[in-house]
Amino acid sequence: MQAQDVALFQAALGLTEPWQVISVEFDPATKRLDLRIDFPRGATFCCPECDLAGLKARDTEEKTWRHLDFFQHQAFLTARVPRVDCPLHKVRQVALPWARERSGFTLLFEALVMAMVSEMPVKAVAELVGEYDKRVRGRGSRSRDGAGVLAGLS
Repeated sequence: MQAQDVALFQAALGLTEPWQVISVEFDPATKRLDLRIDFPRGATFCCPECDLAGLKARDTEEKTWRHLDFFQHQAFLTARVPRVDCPLHKVRQVALPWARERSGFTLLFEALVMAMVSEMPVKAVAELVGEYDKRVRGRGSRSRDGAGVLAGLS
């Protein structure tokens, strides 16, 4: 993809510094769009517990999240997720603007699925979004009120 395509997705995702889209891969055969997000070397982050700023990444773990579909194509975000060393709270994973900790779905995808689950059975929602119903339902939830929905762990 070209630089303007990357810039388009950067703007569409609403990413702010230090986060940036670094690559976009589209595979029409598998109906899949992959967006790679990263941060520049030397970037600093805040502690997710106390918001202490200026903390450098201690280490990272690569994770992938299911995002809202791009037309009829499934979309995924992949990023190195940093952990920081806070003097008060020790080692913590930084808060991400697009996903909750330990979720395999973006916040926007979760919101869509939760709205759908409040109106229709989980199995039907899972089929519509192309996920397994166990990932959509969550552990131990049989309700249609959204509680326990979205167990998509990455």
